[in-house]
Amino acid sequence: MSEQVRRYTGLIDRYRDRLPLDPAVPAVSLGEGGTPLIRLHNLVKDLGRDVALYVKYEGLNPTGSFKDRGMTVAVTRAVEEGSRAVICASTGNTSAAAAAYAARAGLTAFVIIPDGKIALGKLAQAVMHGAVVLQIKGNFDVGMRLVKEVAADAPVTVVNSVNPYRLQGQKTAAFEIVEELGRAPDFHCLPVGNAGNITAHWIGYSELWARKGAAATEACAFCGGECRFTGEPQISTRPRMLGYQAAGSAPFLRGAMVDEPETVATAIRIGHPQSWTQAWKVAEESGGRFAEFPDEELLAVQKRLAAREGVFCEPASAASLAGALRDIKSGYIPEGSTVVCTLTGHGLKDPDIAIEQCKGAIIDVDGEREAVKQAILERLA
Repeated sequence: MSEQVRRYTGLIDRYRDRLPLDPAVPAVSLGEGGTPLIRLHNLVKDLGRDVALYVKYEGLNPTGSFKDRGMTVAVTRAVEEGSRAVICASTGNTSAAAAAYAARAGLTAFVIIPDGKIALGKLAQAVMHGAVVLQIKGNFDVGMRLVKEVAADAPVTVVNSVNPYRLQGQKTAAFEIVEELGRAPDFHCLPVGNAGNITAHWIGYSELWARKGAAATEACAFCGGECRFTGEPQISTRPRMLGYQAAGSAPFLRGAMVDEPETVATAIRIGHPQSWTQAWKVAEESGGRFAEFPDEELLAVQKRLAAREGVFCEPASAASLAGALRDIKSGYIPEGSTVVCTLTGHGLKDPDIAIEQCKGAIIDVDGEREAVKQAILERLA
């Protein structure tokens, strides 16, 4: 068996015919994609409902978040165009991915982060990958404005989700889900911050659903004209897309931009989503909706998922599962449904939050056999 057949080499090589890249351009890849779709049993049992509930664990991408899917395509395209540097504004995950893929490609990465508003695990990644980190007095939305302004004059490629190649990479998660389930889920639940990911998933599902050439003009409103409609439909229906936000950073629930967003879920602490129009269109076309949760509920679900199912996600990721659990319990998601929740990032992205939740979980005992035995028996009693 040849090396090419044996080795998985990333999502560009796997889905090259569905991506807007020259067939000959080498992929800038770290082996992203192919993340597990894990069926949850214990949490469903706790609910007492008959649903098939899955989580797409994007935290197992190379830099620990779904951002790698978009970054491999965006950076590959940047190299193809002759760019020497990339730039992004970030609350953490984008900076980590941009820095890693820029390093892989031999480019310089400039990342703009909000002062004191980024999890240390994510900042560590950007710094270790050699990014030039510019910390500003202002939030993500200020950073995003600066990135656009600077890129208009400087020789850098923007790799935030305003770059349509980012969404093209991220759409591949929908392909993987359909391949594993043999169909589209009935509901797909996602955290919503900048709203690029819910938009990208809808592009993916729509490409699998549309006949060759069908609805291409309409879909280009999402992807900037880079749709890849080929062959016959692979799914007969598309899911209802459900987007969940943190209550302190929920412009889709307010119906307007939020100037000073605040939430412990740093990955979705965004008040001015760059995919605002596209996300509203996704909700409308899919028959979906947006909802919100207080930080306390997001953290509680994050901990329940880890303790009951062995899956550790970052706080923002828990928004998708919190929404699914609440909507299943209320009956909005009916019994018999197949539901997929995207977990956008790994829990180790923000270990300080996790440790803070688990104070008291560590038991101090003497370093003696009887003391250890007694502590174990007390917990098992």
